[in-house]
Amino acid sequence: MTAAAQVADKPADQPAKRHFSLPSAYTILFVLIVLAAAATWVIPAGTYKLDENGQPIPGTYSQVEPNPQRIVVDSLMAPINGLYGITGEDGSVSIWNSGELFGAIDVALFILVIGGFLGVTMRTGAIQTGIARVVGRLKGRESWMIPILMAVFALGGTTYGMAEESLAFYTLIIAVMVAAGYDRLVGASILLLGCGVGTLASTINPFATGIASGFAGTSISDGIVGRVVLLVVGTTMAIVFVMRYARRVKADPSRSMVTTFVISG
Repeated sequence: MTAAAQVADKPADQPAKRHFSLPSAYTILFVLIVLAAAATWVIPAGTYKLDENGQPIPGTYSQVEPNPQRIVVDSLMAPINGLYGITGEDGSVSIWNSGELFGAIDVALFILVIGGFLGVTMRTGAIQTGIARVVGRLKGRESWMIPILMAVFALGGTTYGMAEESLAFYTLIIAVMVAAGYDRLVGASILLLGCGVGTLASTINPFATGIASGFAGTSISDGIVGRVVLLVVGTTMAIVFVMRYARRVKADPSRSMVTTFVISG
């Protein structure tokens, strides 16, 4: 009887509350494709005259017969044509045409391969372990940590566009810098400026320089000397800037920009 009463008094399991979550990137892209297809029924169609380089000539716009797209069929075929669509003699793009490849399947496969490689590398923790080992080896010599870590992050930025991947290191680097007598801005600047300058130069970045070179019809090696110079000069300037600020803050913590902002706010 007692056990039965306890079971009876037990509240029924309440259904789990649903929380709003952002849709995936694929969903957002597909919605944009559908909206673009629907817009062809509303927005007037037009064209420009082109010069010898294929660029539109200003002031030559004229309206043409509308060509509204099938919202369901063409929206579903758009990703496929974007990968392997072929331009026909009449200018249409379809996988059933015969002619020049319009789609960018080579770029898509390239991104999949490189992205898979980086995903495996990040999942194994190789990069995180390497950065943590550098931090551990330089314990007590935090002033040397600034140029070394900034050079490492700049190398990551210039080789594979390291940017969002650095978010995992902010807690570690900022905690070490604060413990060494600096402020949080020093730790954040090591990552932000290091990765930023490296990505800005993008000497062999496959996502920025590699894909852009492919669309431009040039080699990724074209202009690499200038990008290397930009990488070296930019990284050096960023290191000098952060180290000067770090020495100033360590000598007089009241000169910290973070502290000043908190006081004034």
